[in-house]
Amino acid sequence: MILQKRIMEKNWIKIYSSTDPVEVEILKHVLLENNIHAVNINQQDSSYLMFGTINLYIKSDNQKKALQLMEKQQNGRNA
Repeated sequence: MILQKRIMEKNWIKIYSSTDPVEVEILKHVLLENNIHAVNINQQDSSYLMFGTINLYIKSDNQKKALQLMEKQQNGRNA
């Protein structure tokens, strides 16, 4: 909870949310490969993984580039 508060204080925004940890890690890796620092916060219940989400945060000044990369990643998976 402390980490989440610190993130929000420094112009970080939630760019993605999912219940699939693999999906979030893949997207995080894509962003990191493109020099966009990303942090994921897992808010899933440790006993019942169907409850809660994993949120991916980036600095707000990287939002446009991140959204373009996410769209490209999504289109690549649907091709």
